[in-house]
Amino acid sequence: MSNTISFLAPRADVLARRRQIVADLIDLLPPECLVHEARELMPFETDAFVSYRRMPLAVALPRTTAEVAAVMKYCHRYGVPVVPRGAGTSLSGGAIPQEDAVVVCVSKMNRILEIDLPNRAAVVEAGVTNLNISESVSADGFFYAPDPSSQLACTIGGNIGMNSGGAHCLKYGVTTNNLLGVKMVLTDGTVIDLGGKALDAAGYDLLGLVCGHEGQLGIVTEATVRLIAKPEGARPVLFGFDTSEEAGSCVADIIASGIIPVAIEFMDKPAIEICEAFAKAGYPLDVGALLIVEVEGSEAEMDDMLKSIVEISRRHGVKTVRECQSATEAALIWKGRKSAFGATGRIADYICMDGTVPLSQLSYVLRKTSEIVDRHGLRVANVFHAGDGNMHPLILFNANDPEDAARAEAAGMEILKLCVDAGGCLTGEHGVGIEKRDLMRHQYSEADLAQQMAARAAFDPAWLLNPSKVFPLEGRPAA
Repeated sequence: MSNTISFLAPRADVLARRRQIVADLIDLLPPECLVHEARELMPFETDAFVSYRRMPLAVALPRTTAEVAAVMKYCHRYGVPVVPRGAGTSLSGGAIPQEDAVVVCVSKMNRILEIDLPNRAAVVEAGVTNLNISESVSADGFFYAPDPSSQLACTIGGNIGMNSGGAHCLKYGVTTNNLLGVKMVLTDGTVIDLGGKALDAAGYDLLGLVCGHEGQLGIVTEATVRLIAKPEGARPVLFGFDTSEEAGSCVADIIASGIIPVAIEFMDKPAIEICEAFAKAGYPLDVGALLIVEVEGSEAEMDDMLKSIVEISRRHGVKTVRECQSATEAALIWKGRKSAFGATGRIADYICMDGTVPLSQLSYVLRKTSEIVDRHGLRVANVFHAGDGNMHPLILFNANDPEDAARAEAAGMEILKLCVDAGGCLTGEHGVGIEKRDLMRHQYSEADLAQQMAARAAFDPAWLLNPSKVFPLEGRPAA
């Protein structure tokens, strides 16, 4: 990928003290909790936004909140930048380090500390994977609602950092709607607790500020999350349309009617073909766009809801309605959707965008997205959370061709601007990271940005935490 996104220049004084910093960290952490040799650092030089990479100064892999606090206190004292990291599944470059930074990775903090079913809550360390929470309570009839496509690998700490969503968040909300409390280490090593098992906490809603902070306010080490009882039943149904515009209009009308399915997922023809070739999920190949609509409840409730949805779909020229007939078929339907990003990676390099638009603008934005990509001489596969307008166009390109890569980046930036201009926003769940940082001024005024940066600086006055991310490099307050 072209190196068009800038990073802050590494701090020369930190680079000059690298050996001493590593030696000091060796004294703070057990040998298995510190990586500092060049070859061992390579897995940490990038995340899932693989177009950019930087080799970190060192990687700390603490096992406890106390060890995180010790590293943070040391780095604060000596002015060493810190880049928090979960599983490295960030699609916006949120965990890409810098040469003068210590990466603090929470992957060793992977214990489920408490399952409290009477209060419908679980307390977990930040390195616990998203899927592991649901698996731990499934036998008791509960689950954790946010379900990113990377849920097999992504950590709850990373989910909190990016306010991650997923297919089933249309009904249950994203991470911020399912997070009850956190334990967090501040930049100077201070440990604070926000929220808890109660439904509300006194004082300012700092928990709401922390969810989506992209590693710039502190490092979350523990989380208290909401558990939800499994529904009586769930049923995904495939709706095929001739065009993406028809499918988009159908989505808007379903939501406008007052019906809230548990999920509405969208695939256009390229995405259908890619996912079907990989998962053999039984997707119809003779349609131009596909909706996966899942409803839940009793059999009578599901029948009634689907009857209304089918009637709406007919007004938009639905071509195929295919209801799953078994749990196996339902699992295959979701396997295809959850595998979309990985399946696309089998056939081409791609950039996955993350703009969100009002549902009334969905058809328009889909059409304009195709025009933008066509104008740049590229291809696009659209697969996204249609129910909440969170678009994920996958722009296909050849990473070994610098010109092709530059065109892909340019097309992606145009699409994100389109989302904002249509009344939406730059990110629905992937975060700003470095990918969207230089578009923040397209969405926010200088006054808006100044207020956000002031809130950030209240937690980290020296701008040591994830310093090259989120906010434009120009116009930042002096650290």
